[in-house]
Amino acid sequence: MRKTTRKPAMRRKAARAASAALRCPSCSSTEMMSAYFVDDVPVHSLIQMDTREQALAHPTGKIALGLCRGCGFIANTLFDASSLHYGRRYEDSQGFSDHFNTFLVGLVRRLVGRYDIRHKKVLEIGCGKGEFLWLLCEAGDNEGIGIDPACVPERIPDYVRSRITIIPEMYSQRHADVEADVICCRHTLEHIPQTGEFLRLLRKAIGSRKDVLVFFEVPDALRILREGAFWDIYHEHCSYFTAGSLARLFRSSCFDIEELCLDYDDQYIMLVARPADRPTGPAFEIENDLAEIPEAVMSFCGTVEKKMQSWRRFLRSCRRCCRRSVVWGSGSKGVAFLTTLRIADEVEYVVDINPYRQGKYMPVTGQRIIPPRELVDYSPACVVAMNPVYVDEIRRDLDRLGLRPHLLAV
Repeated sequence: MRKTTRKPAMRRKAARAASAALRCPSCSSTEMMSAYFVDDVPVHSLIQMDTREQALAHPTGKIALGLCRGCGFIANTLFDASSLHYGRRYEDSQGFSDHFNTFLVGLVRRLVGRYDIRHKKVLEIGCGKGEFLWLLCEAGDNEGIGIDPACVPERIPDYVRSRITIIPEMYSQRHADVEADVICCRHTLEHIPQTGEFLRLLRKAIGSRKDVLVFFEVPDALRILREGAFWDIYHEHCSYFTAGSLARLFRSSCFDIEELCLDYDDQYIMLVARPADRPTGPAFEIENDLAEIPEAVMSFCGTVEKKMQSWRRFLRSCRRCCRRSVVWGSGSKGVAFLTTLRIADEVEYVVDINPYRQGKYMPVTGQRIIPPRELVDYSPACVVAMNPVYVDEIRRDLDRLGLRPHLLAV
């Protein structure tokens, strides 16, 4: 595994220099404050690595989080968009978890029922493998258009595939003429560096149609900061929103927000909006977070160091005592957890229920990704879950295998 040789003081100096040279990508303010730096992180978290050698050689990038004091937006000021290459080998599906599917089906039913999304044309920007889009089409008898270079159309069920058109590209100006009644964008905005430019492009594409419904979903950065969740900071995510900073971006881009809330154990921000003629003002209490964000950022930096030291001690102690540990969850959280901690030999395997990730390898750290059934012979003493919302589901899987390891979550 790669080792960093840069001293912490030099890291902070580099981060300050980088952030001072940039405007906020959301509001164009020059009030960017350097906050957190990590280097040698994989440029991609979810590209499939077929061999350990390929995984160890995966290119790395840097993270230097900058906080905009003007709007509360947080950005990776060292993000290198040219290093990313999304495609069919990008495996981001959460659809193999019963817990997640229950959430997704419930979300679709709520949106369809509350906003009468029936017999509509639905556009999803960043549709992934298409699960959300096909559920929307099925639930409301809708027609769908999905834009995403990572989509694999043959994984969309036959009974709904004829209703969906897939455009395997990144959304850009050339898609501005794609008209829709509903525009969805789930867990994609955090991958877009120029967020203000993106929202202005979207608003311009909608034009004078005030009846268009817009639904966005992103991770909640305030939760990440308060929990010291360093495993939720990675290179692919160049943009981090609180409910307030997301609302301020939409309102300044001439959208009127109808719904703004947290969901999925308060991990996700949900925003529903419609086009407006001019910028709009705040209407929800959850938007009033600008004063608390800088404090949360500073607290995060101190909390992270303590959490990293604690996890390193725990995993290294397990190895010294010959107590095998595995990480459960090979997605972005698992990648960030292992690479930020510089963990290699302390964890031999990473478990995942997604069959498309099994048999692959974790970028940079090189652990093999295995299905749960392989734990029977391996018999780990400790299982570290990468998201506490899945602990009950993981425990049931372990029980079915007759395993009783110590199960803990980040």
